[in-house]
Amino acid sequence: MAFDNLTAKLQNVFKNLRSKGRLTEEDVKLALKEVKIALLEADVNFKVVKQFVKAVEERAVGQDVLNSLTPGQTVIKYVNEEMIKLMGEETVTLELLPSDQITVLMMCGLQGAGKTTTIAKLAGQLKQKGRKPLLAACDIYRPAAIEQLQKNGDKQGVPVFSMGTGNKPVNIAKAAYEHAKKNGNNVLIIDTAGRLHIDEDMMQELADIKENITVNQTILVVDAMTGQDAVNVAKTFDEKLNIDGVILTKLDGDTRGGAALSIKAVTGKPILYAGMGEKLSDLEVFHPDRMASRILGMGDILSLIEKAEAQIDEDKAKEMEKKFKKAEFDFNDYLEQMQQMKKMGGLSSLLGMLPGMGMNLPSDIDIDDKALGKIEAIIYSMTLEERTSPSIINPSRKKRIANGAGVDISEVNRLIKQFEQGKKMMKKMSGMMSGKKGRKGLFGKMPFGM
Repeated sequence: MAFDNLTAKLQNVFKNLRSKGRLTEEDVKLALKEVKIALLEADVNFKVVKQFVKAVEERAVGQDVLNSLTPGQTVIKYVNEEMIKLMGEETVTLELLPSDQITVLMMCGLQGAGKTTTIAKLAGQLKQKGRKPLLAACDIYRPAAIEQLQKNGDKQGVPVFSMGTGNKPVNIAKAAYEHAKKNGNNVLIIDTAGRLHIDEDMMQELADIKENITVNQTILVVDAMTGQDAVNVAKTFDEKLNIDGVILTKLDGDTRGGAALSIKAVTGKPILYAGMGEKLSDLEVFHPDRMASRILGMGDILSLIEKAEAQIDEDKAKEMEKKFKKAEFDFNDYLEQMQQMKKMGGLSSLLGMLPGMGMNLPSDIDIDDKALGKIEAIIYSMTLEERTSPSIINPSRKKRIANGAGVDISEVNRLIKQFEQGKKMMKKMSGMMSGKKGRKGLFGKMPFGM
């Protein structure tokens, strides 16, 4: 999961701070030295780390903090607040013109950053919000770049404008704008050529597009896994083109997180989206406060709720809630909940949003999302009667189910045991979740067992 290494180290620092009844100035400085090392190891820009630690220290060594009843907690609070400031404090959303006008977004970046895939995801999300996007294929250099864009556009049901590889990118962009005007498209997303490195000629092509067509937002796509290289790329692109924002991809695969913590501080430009996986919903609006919470191991319940509300049918959720409260659900419901969990990004993604869970998972929990396929196979090997009445599954039936799913009978036993434990747990939790403090309707939306 993203930030695992950094989160683990910061959690250890915080644990030590909380364990002390009183703090001395030396305790604070020692803790912040460890924070500094953890941030540098996470590939955060050196100057950014220096300024960050200084800002926290100036707030944390005051007498009000050292003499307070919970000094450790106060220092952690300051670390959280300064981390939010580092990433931009306010959530910056994509600026779009009114729907009767055409918003032009020019996407740029190095090769391998995931630009073309990100463009399609962004177009898909805009389409869901009622916009009519058009993708312009202006990468005429990379083999199969146009075909890749068309394939990704098809996945999202978004049209792609192409003139092949025999025209200049600036002419394709101008023609695409006219096409959008004639066909009622109100967002034009220009896919430009990627670069293996900063190339002056190709940078000039981007500048030419901006000179010949009104580009409302120039957005840079960078790969989080390249760490400080991503920050340097962002700085150079901003100097050459004056970018408006950044999309940080592959953040789910980056256990360090240095780019997320450095880009805004170094370039002054906001991170607009974070790519957290392969699915359309995995392109998430970047919330500095929620990201800081994830990094510090405090979870991200708001994003979890938003994923649930976006992906799960309200009527089905209410129906499931009734079943949960009475503990009357069966393996068909279990299967449906697994499908919902997949839509929301998978088990590992969801666990990463629960406070403390990333670092405190029980050792016997397997969060490999591929393992869920085995569970599906076991349930599909059951008869309809067995799925609706699990109590009838005797040893001979278990053997038949195991053979059908291609697994050992112990895995069938384990699933049935987990299912029964889940029913008991849901019965206990139903009162808590549906009380006055519970979010209305959320109980039925949460994947089984969460």
